[in-house]
Amino acid sequence: MEITATKGQIIKGKPVADQISETLIKEVNELVKEGINPKLAILRVGANGSDLAYERGALKRCESTGIQTQVVELPEDVTQEEYVKTLKGLNEDTNINGILCFRPLPKQLDEEAIKYIIAPEKDVDSFSPINSAKVMEGDKTGFPPCTPTAVVEILKHYNVALSGSKVAVLGRSMVVGKPAAMLLLNENATVTICHSRTKDLAKVTSEADVLVAAVGRAKMVKEDFVKEGAVVIDVGINVDEEGKLCGDVDTDAVLDKVSMITPVPAGVGSVTTSILAKHVVKACKLQNNK
Repeated sequence: MEITATKGQIIKGKPVADQISETLIKEVNELVKEGINPKLAILRVGANGSDLAYERGALKRCESTGIQTQVVELPEDVTQEEYVKTLKGLNEDTNINGILCFRPLPKQLDEEAIKYIIAPEKDVDSFSPINSAKVMEGDKTGFPPCTPTAVVEILKHYNVALSGSKVAVLGRSMVVGKPAAMLLLNENATVTICHSRTKDLAKVTSEADVLVAAVGRAKMVKEDFVKEGAVVIDVGINVDEEGKLCGDVDTDAVLDKVSMITPVPAGVGSVTTSILAKHVVKACKLQNNK
């Protein structure tokens, strides 16, 4: 694996996001010249703090790249019938190219049924099983989840050689772990998916050239989890005992051992809204045969 980084380089998400945005601005301008205006609809239930924070970032990113937006907020006690009716309305609205449904949904809503209703061609964050299947198949017309895609974009931006490299993904959720593993496999990496039942977990992860931590446990990844000179992508967003935001990796403990590591905050999270915007433009192009 060819990594030219110095020891303990903190690799931030902003340069990656900015580069993606630069390309998107040009693409959107070209579409607008032809009378095509890419548009994202955000469907949100209630006013969850983390949803609102992500929404603000998404709206700001879309505005800066010229993508139109529409936020549809439904009450916390919305019925299944009302939610489905609203989602179908967005599916049928020809002015809308991408739909982002905030999840998890409240308990009264059946996510298993709703995920089959969102139009796959507008599903820019891989809610639909059709897009999940496309990730598995390596079908480029699909929309992988934004966070795992951000992981791959960061690795590529910082010239981390993935082909033939050993990658360990710590976490097996459908939100990050599994799709991240598939996307990395599509880059010809040799991928091991690790989880809470993995025997000798630290030994397995410490053999990887690249470690993607997406387990949702504050500072779980210590020095013994990491190979000398490895690249570590920390997807976790947790709050430590002092009430500060932190990742799944104990950054201070591993900094002298790794070649590169993403910080939390200002790492993977800062790239996800750019990926969302990228997916909206991609959806718009596909829908307009561009």
